Amino acid sequence: MSATAVPLIGVSACRQQVGKNASHTVGNKYVEAAAFAGLPLILPARDGGSDPQALLARLDGIVFTGSPSNVEPQHYNGAPSAPGTRHDLARDRLTLPLLQAAVAAGVPVLCICRGFQELNVALGGSLHQRVQALPGYLDHREPEDAALEEQYCPRHPVSVAPGGVFERLGLPAQFDVNSLHSQGIDRLASGLRVEARAPDGLIEAVSMPAAPGFVLGVQWHPEWRFTENPVSRRLFQAFREACIAHAAREA
Repeated sequence: MSATAVPLIGVSACRQQVGKNASHTVGNKYVEAAAFAGLPLILPARDGGSDPQALLARLDGIVFTGSPSNVEPQHYNGAPSAPGTRHDLARDRLTLPLLQAAVAAGVPVLCICRGFQELNVALGGSLHQRVQALPGYLDHREPEDAALEEQYCPRHPVSVAPGGVFERLGLPAQFDVNSLHSQGIDRLASGLRVEARAPDGLIEAVSMPAAPGFVLGVQWHPEWRFTENPVSRRLFQAFREACIAHAAREA
C-alpha cells in the first residue's frame, strides 16, 4: 500500500437466509461508520472460513459488527443456549480466529455488540447468555416492537474507569448509551481492561493495554448516527487514526 492510499477497513458480515438464498449481510450503519476510517470491505462468513493471515495482509483495520445472532456457547464452555436463540456458526468461524490473529498482528480492531462479545470469547473469556434473567442486573434488551429510533435511543449511563483509553480520549466520566443486547461479559478475558460499566456493574467497554495495536470493544452501538454523538464520533476518530497509522507503517 502506498503512503497516500486510503486505509482498507474490513467489516465482518453475518450469514443469514434472505428469502430462498443464503446470504452474507451487514447493516449499512456499520459500513458507513467504517467508511469514516477508510475504504470499507465486507468480509463474508463463508462455510469453510477464511484465512486470517491472508486477510490481515491486506487490511488496515477491522470493524467487528453487531448481529441478531449470538456466539455459540461451545466456544466458551457455556451451557446450551435457550430454545429459539439465534446462532451463526459461519460467522463464528470467521470472527473468532480473525480476532485472535488481528490482535496479535497489531491490526486495529473496533468491536461492537456481538463483536465486543466475540473479542472476549476469542481471548478466552466467557459470556452471560441472558443478562436480564440474572439477579441484580438490568434488562439490556431493546423494546422489541418500538420504532428503530426508539430502540437506539439512550437507555442508561456508563461510568468510565480512570486511567484508561476512554480517559485519554477525553471522554466524560459518565455518558449515556443505547442498549440492544441480552448477552454480556461474564468472565473477562486475560489481557482485557475494563473501560466502562453500566449501573448494574455489567462491563460495557474494554481495551487491551498490552496489545501491539489499537483494540477497543463496546457493548452499545456507537455506529448509530455516529456523527451526531460526540462520544461516538471520538471513538471512530480514534479508530481512524489507528488505521491510518497502521497503513503508514505497512507502506
